[in-house]
Amino acid sequence: MKYFVYLIISKYKQKCFSYVGYTNNLKKRLNKHNTSRGAKFTRGRKWILVYSAGYNSKSKAMSEEYKLKKNFKLRNKIKSNFYK
Repeated sequence: MKYFVYLIISKYKQKCFSYVGYTNNLKKRLNKHNTSRGAKFTRGRKWILVYSAGYNSKSKAMSEEYKLKKNFKLRNKIKSNFYK
């Protein structure tokens, strides 16, 4: 089974929020975030997928998700590349 690590962003007023997660069904997960049935932090906002990477094991995906969550420089770089 294939697992994905993803980064979604939402712009609210002048602030840009980001959320990192992992899933085995990217399309379904993004739909859950946008219909307020995903993670509590993502409820009530419109989310756009800006980054995803696929992995062959769940443990590798979880490890990479953790790294991306903690690496704010990389997250900001991905966000800035999207808004150029």
